[in-house]
Amino acid sequence: VMSILLHGDAAFAGQGVVYETFHLSDLPSYTTNGTIHVVVNNQIGFTTDPRMARSSPYPTDVARVVNAPIFHVNADDPEAVMYVCSVAAEWRNTFNKDVVVDLVCYRRRGHNEMDEPMFTQPLMYKQIHKQVPVLKKYADKLIADGTVTLQEFEEEIAKYDRICEEAYTRSKDNKILHIKHWLDSPWPGFFNVDGEPKSMSCPPTGVSEDLLTHIGNVASSVPVKDFKIHAGLSRILRARLEMTKNRVVDWALAEYMAFGSFLKEGIHVRLSGQDVERGTF
Repeated sequence: VMSILLHGDAAFAGQGVVYETFHLSDLPSYTTNGTIHVVVNNQIGFTTDPRMARSSPYPTDVARVVNAPIFHVNADDPEAVMYVCSVAAEWRNTFNKDVVVDLVCYRRRGHNEMDEPMFTQPLMYKQIHKQVPVLKKYADKLIADGTVTLQEFEEEIAKYDRICEEAYTRSKDNKILHIKHWLDSPWPGFFNVDGEPKSMSCPPTGVSEDLLTHIGNVASSVPVKDFKIHAGLSRILRARLEMTKNRVVDWALAEYMAFGSFLKEGIHVRLSGQDVERGTF
């Protein structure tokens, strides 16, 4: 058995549990006899630049606390990655100590379906859009070397796509999911017959619709006259204004209205964390 942990670069540098786990790594009752840590280092944490995320040059520097060897490898070179992983496995089997593989790569798209990275890292993403994807780069090399033919490559791709499509089709047949027992723990006696919690009372917190409309309008506008705004952002602001007109809210607008109503009452609101400057939430 060999323990392998997969990390993101921002999490590896920023989450205390990583540092704590390293300090458990060699304790008599806790050791796994060496864990291989694979860091998928796409050089961005959600929307946060490395310079805003950590104080040291590499996200993997935290592993130096136990003198673990750290291999930085170009993830655009699959053979180099395989070589480094073999060395890491050999190190672990020989010395029974932790070892780190830092896959230096990039994230082609946003953090999720809603994220547009051109808003926050435009220069980086102009470079990324020029990058040839690793699969194409490696396939071209193998075909040029005569290791595989174009037909063999296309058959492999088709085979993989077929596996994904079949799994997707099968997933639609699962009508009943037996997950309730670990997803939810029932709290008997917590609610009264009307479905209200027995022990809590909450004063009304509503505000007038006029105030909500005012906040929605302000949240959909740009405070500076003639400010040159990203086309994608102005589209979002127009959609938000439209929602306010139509008396509709989504999560983001609802949150704006909540913060705005606090501010109107003179309650100071402070948002902290790297991602808030671009209003991610």
